[in-house]
Amino acid sequence: MKRLLIALPITLAVLFSNTLAFATDSFEIFRKLDSEIPPANIGVSDDGRIFMSTHLAYGSDHKMVELLADGSYQPYPKMDFYPALNGILGTIVDKHGILWFLDTIWGKDAMGRVIGWDINKNELYRIYYIARPIVNDAYILNDMAVDRDNDAMYITETADATTSALLVLDLKTGLVRRVLNGSFATVPEDKDLIIDGKIVNMQGKPARVGVNPITIDVNNEWVYFSPMSGQTLYRVKTSDLINQSLSDEALTKRVEAYADKPMGDGITIDAANNVYVSDLTNNAIGVITPDRKYKILHQDAQKLSWVEGFSTAGDVGILATSNKLHRSPAFNNDKPTPDDFYILKFKPLGEAVIGR
Repeated sequence: MKRLLIALPITLAVLFSNTLAFATDSFEIFRKLDSEIPPANIGVSDDGRIFMSTHLAYGSDHKMVELLADGSYQPYPKMDFYPALNGILGTIVDKHGILWFLDTIWGKDAMGRVIGWDINKNELYRIYYIARPIVNDAYILNDMAVDRDNDAMYITETADATTSALLVLDLKTGLVRRVLNGSFATVPEDKDLIIDGKIVNMQGKPARVGVNPITIDVNNEWVYFSPMSGQTLYRVKTSDLINQSLSDEALTKRVEAYADKPMGDGITIDAANNVYVSDLTNNAIGVITPDRKYKILHQDAQKLSWVEGFSTAGDVGILATSNKLHRSPAFNNDKPTPDDFYILKFKPLGEAVIGR
């Protein structure tokens, strides 16, 4: 078990105290991380345990870790998977204490896995496999929203610039359906992502990244999502996503353009339906309020450089990961990669119900 660089050495009892005070116009450094565990996404359980995937773009040996109260971490879960865990992004802990994470494996035996781990019993809960023809060679299981009321999971399958889609997973049967494939709401817009005054490139071309951020409201009624290379937040009802009688054309017509947004990675939502978004161009965290207007909440060129993921954390507020992804080898082969990353904490405008 190795030590993390840590800005606030505090115990869980203090961290999760109901009396914890916030400044509404500021954020705090929750943890400072280094290249051992560059952050991707993060999940918080209702009893305060914190789990984090490491970003595959940086190639950490540890794919998933639990962050401990003393500032250390431990690889998690302590089980050998076959094939070994490869590229984990989406990470969330649901209301039943199941840690869900998405693993993408490429190559001739390309196969995605949705892994559920019971953190209370410390044992495997379920694995769902996602393979061809549901996904193709360009696939990537990116992020997810978990809907235990309907025993469903909604996954953003970023794919390439023309075939981005949502996957709807039935948690009871394991049936996976690919929906909104190549739709206006899932493919990237033909617009450049600019960070620190420079166009962000992938494989030598301006980045065009399809559907990535996704979240679900606390009533499990609406799923919100967007292409990363996109300036519109969309939403669709869960009742429509799980309705197998709807054709893809009919489902597409039920997708609503909800609000304007900046290009960004992760999103989350509070109980008052404020949608929090990463604002990549502005090195910021912003919010879309229920009146569908966007504003920047927090901005910092160093600490909020590429906010990747969010997790609602109850009385603690909202945690967010920041990983400077545009400076990783996936985007930037010619220059040194960063080794300073952050988990931030900020107070939401409404209650931060666990599981988003």
